[in-house]
Amino acid sequence: MKKFKALFTCILFIGTTNTFSQINLGVKAGYTSTLDLSNINSVASGGYDLKKVESEVNTNIHIGGFARFCINKIYLQPELLYNIGKKEYTVTLNDINKQAISYDKFVTISTFDIPILFGYKILDLKLVNIRAYAGPKFRFNAGSSMDIRNATGGSINAANLEENIKQSQIGLETGLGVDVLMFTLDARYCLIQDMYQTKLSNLNIDNIPLSNIIISLGVKF
Repeated sequence: MKKFKALFTCILFIGTTNTFSQINLGVKAGYTSTLDLSNINSVASGGYDLKKVESEVNTNIHIGGFARFCINKIYLQPELLYNIGKKEYTVTLNDINKQAISYDKFVTISTFDIPILFGYKILDLKLVNIRAYAGPKFRFNAGSSMDIRNATGGSINAANLEENIKQSQIGLETGLGVDVLMFTLDARYCLIQDMYQTKLSNLNIDNIPLSNIIISLGVKF
């Protein structure tokens, strides 16, 4: 984690030089969905019902700040965001004897996210611009928790299951943005590896996909 902090500090330091024609600092906040694209596809096929969807679109927000360093239409934008949310769903699978088992999984997500985005202004006017961007995203656990309940079927019970939360993960983020005066609106898709796992006898039996859709509104200074 210290290495990533040093990288973020270095980028900010570089931005104070005369290399960039324009430098903006800003704050932002918005919605982070825990409903990834694979779940959306399941809705269409009937494998993911409305009740499950509703449980995943509550209390998922992020807040933080960003810096944008521009060279004509090209820019670099590092961000530091605090992300909090909840994810609840039911896992159904077969045990070693091929007997059906299921359990409910409740996850409280709390992370610090550091996207480092490289962008290009598709439309660059005085008052309005439209941007496309992509870049790596570094995610660090900031107190997430996981609880398994109602384990039934086969020879399994909650005491047999081990909860595992990774302390850090890396992903890829891409999206489009619009700036109007000092306001900035972004819509992104983040592809990131699983951080929250369930294990049985040291075997990983369940991952939580955290690839998600992100909508945010910011203000540049």
